Amino acid sequence: MEAAFGLVRAQGLSATSVDEICGAAGVSKGAFFHHFKSKEHLAAAAADHWSETTGAMFDAAPYHAAADPLDRVLGYIAFRAALIDGAPEAFTCFVGTMVQEAWATSPPVQAACWDSISGHAGKLEDDIAAAMAAHDVSPGWTARSLALHTQAVLQGAFILAKASGDAEMAREAIRHLRRYVELLFARGGPVLSPDTNH
Repeated sequence: MEAAFGLVRAQGLSATSVDEICGAAGVSKGAFFHHFKSKEHLAAAAADHWSETTGAMFDAAPYHAAADPLDRVLGYIAFRAALIDGAPEAFTCFVGTMVQEAWATSPPVQAACWDSISGHAGKLEDDIAAAMAAHDVSPGWTARSLALHTQAVLQGAFILAKASGDAEMAREAIRHLRRYVELLFARGGPVLSPDTNH
């Protein structure tokens, strides 16, 4: 599964063969099929492993130490920006890459990717809800919707970096995300309702 992370992030799921995964992992094809029925089965299992691996990294991140939950949310965004370094395969999302290819052709991979992305959003949702309470924000949106929006921006930022070949595109998208969250919580400017057109 670890071998699959690098290969899929670099070249996509469809272009990654079982032979390449076995070569990168240093195992035989027989060993592969002893553990996994197919590449699809590996991909779905790898999505779960990605959640565990990245989840541990985010759980240990320093932004959790902030007393104000809004600072934790903004710290999360800053942490995501800081992770953007090197080639796209080094900082883009494994499950985000896979689901762009497999969402319509592999229900097991699609479901595993959704579980990973939505589960990650769920961890941020708790801090957003706490920030809403701490800052007396009662908008026409939910903590869940904002948590999912952060994931939409991040995945879109990765696509911009891949399409342009410029990681700065991703960083700028994340800086806009921070500005947006600050506006929602009236930090640095007025709160704009979802229906405001200016």
